[in-house]
Amino acid sequence: MERRLRGHGYAVATYSSVAEFIMRPDPEAPGCVLTDLQMPKRDGFDLQEALAKSPNPLPVVFVTGKGDIPTSVRAMRAGAEDFLTKRVAIGDLVAAIERSIKRDLRERAERLRRTQARSMIAKLTDREVQMLLGIVKGMQNKEMADEYGLSERTIKYHRTVLTRRLDIYTSVDLTRLVQDAGISTAELTAMAAAAPPGTRQGE
Repeated sequence: MERRLRGHGYAVATYSSVAEFIMRPDPEAPGCVLTDLQMPKRDGFDLQEALAKSPNPLPVVFVTGKGDIPTSVRAMRAGAEDFLTKRVAIGDLVAAIERSIKRDLRERAERLRRTQARSMIAKLTDREVQMLLGIVKGMQNKEMADEYGLSERTIKYHRTVLTRRLDIYTSVDLTRLVQDAGISTAELTAMAAAAPPGTRQGE
């Protein structure tokens, strides 16, 4: 199989065990994993579980001679890209690899967006997070003023500071930032709770 895949232009690295794969020199390299189900000491499901817990999990394609329906269902439910037999046609195997590589690239891009978005939000002050929450909830300035005990003028000021700090100027894009960060409204509400209460007089 290694020779056939190299013949299709893939860079292939082989490992004799799950432990050897986990200790590979470049765990951040993109790609996918082709694995048998039965291996020494730890099986393919152990490998799949270890990958799922890693910072950059690679898509898994099972290629095994011992597969059955319950086993394939278990693998797919755990996130495998495909479950193939060792007699699989090379065209079907290549198709599974191509899907896996595209999935890996897509998921890496999503993780990068999440990391960047979370980093941007983490730099906000408590008051700015409060403004961001109001925007995400679709609140108007007057509603935010009533909710937070501030004047509309103060709300406008803090919203301007927020948008300039993030360099994001529309409610749609600010909402997308929160979505990219993977932060729920409940989480954002908890973060905003640290903002000092307004008094309208002292604010």
